[in-house]
Amino acid sequence: MATGEVKCIDEEIPFEIPQGWEWERIGNVFFVTKLAGFEYTKFFTKEALSASNPIPIVRAQNVRMGFFEENKNEAISEMLSNQLERSALNKKCLLMTFIGAGIGDTCIFPAERKNHLAPNVAKIEPLDDSISLDYAVFALMSPCGQRGVNAIKKSTAQPSLSMETIRKLLTSIPPLKEQKCISLKLSEALPLVEKYSKVQEEQNQLNVEIQYLLKKSILQEAIQGKLVPQIAEEGTAQELLEQIKTEKEKLVKDGKLKKSALTDSVIFKGDDNKYYERINGQTIEIEFPFEYPNSWYVARLKDICQLIDGKKKSGKGICLDAKYLRGKSSATIIEKGKFVYAGDNIILVDGENSGEVFIVPQDGYMGSTFKQLWLSSAMWKPYILAFILFYKEELRNSKRGAAIPHLNKELFYNLFIGIPPLAEQQRIAERINELSQLLK
Repeated sequence: MATGEVKCIDEEIPFEIPQGWEWERIGNVFFVTKLAGFEYTKFFTKEALSASNPIPIVRAQNVRMGFFEENKNEAISEMLSNQLERSALNKKCLLMTFIGAGIGDTCIFPAERKNHLAPNVAKIEPLDDSISLDYAVFALMSPCGQRGVNAIKKSTAQPSLSMETIRKLLTSIPPLKEQKCISLKLSEALPLVEKYSKVQEEQNQLNVEIQYLLKKSILQEAIQGKLVPQIAEEGTAQELLEQIKTEKEKLVKDGKLKKSALTDSVIFKGDDNKYYERINGQTIEIEFPFEYPNSWYVARLKDICQLIDGKKKSGKGICLDAKYLRGKSSATIIEKGKFVYAGDNIILVDGENSGEVFIVPQDGYMGSTFKQLWLSSAMWKPYILAFILFYKEELRNSKRGAAIPHLNKELFYNLFIGIPPLAEQQRIAERINELSQLLK
C-alpha cells in the first residue's frame, strides 16, 4: 500500500540499468494472489478431485523453471472453480512456486484451457499492457529476479515466500518495444545454450567414465602382473607366505586374530598346468579370472587380510564415521567405542558403499558401520589396497541384506590375489601412483 513515504533503496539495486528503464517492485506492476489454505481444505476434498473433471489443478510440481506441465491426474468441476474465481487460471499469466524445493520456479501459464491453482503456487497477472509476459518470465528467472528468493533459501530450513515477499521482489523494466526485442533474442539464444549445455554435460560424463575405465584398466594390469616387468633376481613370493603364516600364528596366540584366520588354503599348479586348491585335506580344481606370472603365488584374500573389531576403549575421542572421513561433517566426540590409530585401515561393512577402505587420519573410534582391516605386515599395504579398490564395484554390487546392505564377507575373503615378491609389489604400487597422477 502506498504511504507517500520516500525511502532510499540503493542497497537493494543490484546493477545500473540503461536510460529509459525503470526498477519496479512486482506488486506495482502485477496482481499477485494464491488459493487460500482454508479454501483448499474446505473445497478440494477427495470427492471433489478427479481426473475426469474439466478443470485441472496446478500444483508446485506442475511449475518448473520456464516450463509448465498440465496436471493429468487431478481436476475439479467448473462449478467449484467458479466459486473460487480469484484463484482460477483463465488467461495467460505467470506462475511461481512459493514453498518447498522448487521455490521461486517461474513459468508462463499458456491458457490453452482453464486451470485452477492449488496450494504452493502463486498467480502473477500484469495490471496493464505495459509489460510483456515473455520478458517478465525471463526477468524473474534471471539471477537478479531470483536474488530475493535465494536469500530466503539460504536463511531458512523450509524456505517459503509470502505473497507480500513476492510483491516486494525488484525487477528491471525496459520500454515495451525493447522488452519484446529482448525476449525474442533470448528465445533464439537459450535453445542453443541448452543444446550446448547438454553436449557439455555429456562430455563431462564421458570424461568421468573414461577416467574411471582408465583407472580400472591400470589396476587390472597391476593385479595381473602386466604393469611392471618381473625381475628374476627378486625371486618369488614363497618367503612372504612363510612370514604371513608365522605372523598370523602369533596374532592368534595373542588373541588379536580369531583361530579361523589360520585355515589357509594352499593353491598350486599341477603337472597338467591346471590350478588346484588344497584346504582341510581336500584338493579341488579351480579357475582363475586371469593368468598370473610364474614368479607369483596365488592366495585367497582372507590369507593376507582379516576384518577385526578393533580395540575396545573408553574416554573422550573423535568418532571416525564415513561423513567425517570424507570431510562432509565436523568431528563428533564420543565416550567409548572401538579404538583405532592413525595409519590403520578401516573398511565400510554396512551401507551403500560397503567395501570402501579408509586410511585412518588420526586416533579415534571407528564409526559403527566400519571394521578394522588387518593387513599382513609381510605384504606391501598399498599393493593390497589397490587390489581391493579394483574389486570395489563388485563388492558394492554384491552386498547382502535389504534394509541395510552389508559387505559380502564370503566374496571378499575368497577373492583370488596374486602375490608377487615384495620388491615387485612396491614397484607396482609406485607405478599405479604415477599413472593415477597423470589422470588428474
